[in-house]
Amino acid sequence: MTGRRTVVITGASSGIGRAAAVALARAGDDVVLLGRDRDRLASAAGAVAAVSGRTPPTYAADLADAAAVRGVAAALAAAHPRIDVLANNAGRLTAPHLALRTNHLGGFLLSHLLLDRLRAAADATGRPARVISTASLAEAWGWLDVRRAASRAPSRWLAYGASKQANILFTVEAARRWAPLGVVPTCFFPGLVRTGFGLTSPGFALARLVPALFVGPAEGADTLVWLATDDAALVPGGYFCGRAPFPATPRSTRPARARALWEASLVATGL
Repeated sequence: MTGRRTVVITGASSGIGRAAAVALARAGDDVVLLGRDRDRLASAAGAVAAVSGRTPPTYAADLADAAAVRGVAAALAAAHPRIDVLANNAGRLTAPHLALRTNHLGGFLLSHLLLDRLRAAADATGRPARVISTASLAEAWGWLDVRRAASRAPSRWLAYGASKQANILFTVEAARRWAPLGVVPTCFFPGLVRTGFGLTSPGFALARLVPALFVGPAEGADTLVWLATDDAALVPGGYFCGRAPFPATPRSTRPARARALWEASLVATGL
């Protein structure tokens, strides 16, 4: 049996997910890539194979589709008795009615369906398993009704901010529930990263004309890689940027809101 860790990364076909997969594979982890686009997944798998000598398994699924999430979770559980790290990195600026489903509920459901595999890794190794969520400074302007996890915000950016609030609130409540089980949830803000994100937004596209505001995918992925590997990152419920604690608004960290969103998300996902 391999002694290498198994690291599952969503949104791994491009951007910081792909960069993190390459970095972790180079360091010796077995990475598993999830994404929506099969061609981009194949390209990312090739990049991983080039640095590790091992072609990673890939799974194509749209996290906005609960049935697809359940299907990919079943396939992952069948193929991997233990999962050491789950990086819920998939996220996009999308239609308001899809934002929470894509950026929050998909990862929420996947994390629950793989929880036994994460616990198995912690039990087998004596070291905590990790659940990492990619959040954002956009949480500050989120429009989130925590009692309705499938609610719709008035605009794409308000909906995106709501989904990023949800990522942090999920981390807060997951830490309370799962850290005693040996599973440590954390989240992070990668900064403004030069990827395909936000290209359909005129304001975001305009900001990209100022190169100093943005970092490359590898630099954006650095905190994710650190959270996946470093003992100093094992801070249940922690929110980080640049490998350092990062402040979030009270709306994204208040325990009562985290609990309410958790219960609403259980209903929305049928758990």
